[in-house]
Amino acid sequence: MKKRIALLGIYHETNTFIATPTTLGDFRSGYWLAGEGILQEYAGAHHEISGIIEAIGTCGDMELVPVLYTMATPGGIIVKEAYETMVYEMMRMLDEVLPVDGCIVVPHGAGVAEGYPDMDGHWLGLLREKLGAHIPVTGTLDPHANVSPAMAAATDALVAYATNPHTDQRATGRKAALLMIDTLRGKIRPVQQLVQLPLAISIEQQYTDRSPCKELYAFAEQVKTENSLLSLSVLLGFPYADVPEMGTAFLLVADGAHTNAAEALRSYIRERKTDFNGQKQNIETVIPLLKDMPAPVLLLDMGDNVGGGAPGNSTLLLEAMEKAGLGPGFICIHDPAAVEVCRRFSTGSRFALTTGHYNTEATLLQLADGRFVETTPKHGGFVNYDMGPVAVIKTHAGNTVMFTTRRTPPYSLRQMTAFNLGPADFAWVAAKGVNAPIAAYAGVCPSIVQVDTPGVTGADMTLFNYRCRRRPMFPFEENI
Repeated sequence: MKKRIALLGIYHETNTFIATPTTLGDFRSGYWLAGEGILQEYAGAHHEISGIIEAIGTCGDMELVPVLYTMATPGGIIVKEAYETMVYEMMRMLDEVLPVDGCIVVPHGAGVAEGYPDMDGHWLGLLREKLGAHIPVTGTLDPHANVSPAMAAATDALVAYATNPHTDQRATGRKAALLMIDTLRGKIRPVQQLVQLPLAISIEQQYTDRSPCKELYAFAEQVKTENSLLSLSVLLGFPYADVPEMGTAFLLVADGAHTNAAEALRSYIRERKTDFNGQKQNIETVIPLLKDMPAPVLLLDMGDNVGGGAPGNSTLLLEAMEKAGLGPGFICIHDPAAVEVCRRFSTGSRFALTTGHYNTEATLLQLADGRFVETTPKHGGFVNYDMGPVAVIKTHAGNTVMFTTRRTPPYSLRQMTAFNLGPADFAWVAAKGVNAPIAAYAGVCPSIVQVDTPGVTGADMTLFNYRCRRRPMFPFEENI
């Protein structure tokens, strides 16, 4: 008889410094997939679930039992009733397919709900109680996870993506699935160890193909090899969650027993802590540098990072570029009200438009359905995107703005090209992200600049008011 492996997850990156809460409706309009719907969405795609499906599907002695997967775009704290509803539905659906021989979980690792600051630790703990100690639980994590002892204790092996931008999600899903397969076949007995660090890596410094992360990941791989570990994950952490587990960590998975690798990892970080603090170049600093950079220049709007929960509606970077006379440029802004204003006019019309504190004489270039498909591996592993109705205008200064109805992170170049907009037509392209958009735009933007704009995802975490974080922690405290 085949071994039955349940698949389930609640996935959210929660920014606790955002006033607007994340509701059940945000999950319903994001991804709410049950049973076979999970397989239909992700089979053959680039998500971690795609890798799980692939790995289990090739095993004649294993059967994947999809239960429930919910995901909402990063945002504010999840409403208590919304979280409790998701947990109730997940456990109810799991009850319908029990018994199982194993369970693969797909949390983000930085979820926070009202009354449940360690949201992922809570639902993983409930899962462990339901399954019992003898049923193995493996899974995946986003490297921006803030991993708690409760999360580590409730699972046998969690594996984080090893790239940022996240282009290895499918491969990570395969790793988690293969750990489950080998466990159920009796080949390994995974033992997990969490190593929390007194450090929070700046979001600006979390690009894995560049120093200091490139060297950090190489060292982690060396430690993994020297200690014969099944897995060693670097958790860069998500600094915009005011919870005790916020910060950088390592997850070690050994076969049968703990290792003594923790101190080597801690020492590496302590000796290089200042390398992980970032440059934090503001708009005024960046603008004089742009004239000598090959175009188009990708401007990463760090303070309004949609992938970090920000609203995606800031016009500060657009205003600064227009004031400096730099263009033509392109920027995508989440502004449903602006879309509605534009829909009153026909293509080619000129009209006065105000969005936030920005005013312009706009020329309407197009109105469109904002759905598009991404067929290649990009950050997030998504295939199907839906920005809602969109409007594209040209400003009085000659820049192009796409207004979207739904808040959509800039993970795909198709956000432009599906609407006949090409980066080569612009001197600069602004993307509301920090590292994630690089996977989409690096091939067409020879220059990339991170801009520390004001906002709820600003690069300088020391400017945020934390009440629950651990102490001491660099860069808040010098001595760690």
